[in-house]
Amino acid sequence: MSRAFVKEGDGALDPLPDLPISPHPNHVTPAGLAALQQRLRDTQSRLAALKSRPDRLDKLPEAAAERDIRYLESRLRSAIPINPATLPLTEVAFGLIVTVADDDGTEHRFQITGEDEADASLGKITPQSPLARALMGAQPGDVVRWHKPNGSADLEILAINHP
Repeated sequence: MSRAFVKEGDGALDPLPDLPISPHPNHVTPAGLAALQQRLRDTQSRLAALKSRPDRLDKLPEAAAERDIRYLESRLRSAIPINPATLPLTEVAFGLIVTVADDDGTEHRFQITGEDEADASLGKITPQSPLARALMGAQPGDVVRWHKPNGSADLEILAINHP
């Protein structure tokens, strides 16, 4: 067999490409900042465990952990902490919880959080989302229009609370 196309090396992998970093400001709540710090510690521990394996033939998990550590360190360096507990409850702002009623009168609760903390299933949305953009700056009693992919919905702001 010809060896012309076989790459020989020391068994190390080239670093995996970095995860994309958002171009938006990295605002974080105290809970979001703590979660990022915990994810970094967990990933560092996972990397240490991977490197201590007696059989390290598969280096891809190590490369993935190193990539994740670079991402998390970058997100922590760029973090802009905002404590919603210090914000007035006069208008919807980053970190606050807003209760709205839709056209049917069904109530929903949302919290505008950092991108790394967002989880739509828990009602945590990013400031860049169409819903958050519609809600930001609104006051209790206001009706805002949320432009969704399948149409628009009017939402009445019922309450604003601290988390």
